[in-house]
Amino acid sequence: MNRIKSLYLELIKIISPVRHARLIGVNLGSNCLIYRSMEWPSEPYLVTIGNNVQLTRGVAIHTHGGGNVIRRKVPDFDAFGKVVIKDWAYIGSHAQIMPGVTIGEGAMVAAGSIVTKSVPDGMVVGGNPARLLCSVDEYLERNIQYNMHTKGLDEKEKKQRLLTLDENLFLRK
Repeated sequence: MNRIKSLYLELIKIISPVRHARLIGVNLGSNCLIYRSMEWPSEPYLVTIGNNVQLTRGVAIHTHGGGNVIRRKVPDFDAFGKVVIKDWAYIGSHAQIMPGVTIGEGAMVAAGSIVTKSVPDGMVVGGNPARLLCSVDEYLERNIQYNMHTKGLDEKEKKQRLLTLDENLFLRK
């Protein structure tokens, strides 16, 4: 069994994360960006992901719950929930999506969030447990001033631009 697992781990390093998701049974739309460190559930066929979705580093999707503490009382206990991530959604680094959750179209999940309830279309959530923070439009309005226009630049051009910008143009918390 260890040999098979080892071969599997080598294989997923070679194939793209999108192809891997499809191979294991995730219902996946087109033009999605998925990082290699994505943590898929043991029931990937219960996950549906729309088009143009970004799943960033370390995201974990969960489709079931049923630990031994419950199975002590109900030996065959296992509860499942489908996860749906709609078109144009963004899931930040190391966020966890719990069973039964739907992430709405164009919604954003902040890095490190634990999403225990469905997220409406066009909303931003964050925290543990994740809560509504604002709409995507409000987020954009507050942050448009920090747009550095680096998307599409190669690494050298991006580095040059970022290292020569005035300090007041960067986000500060």
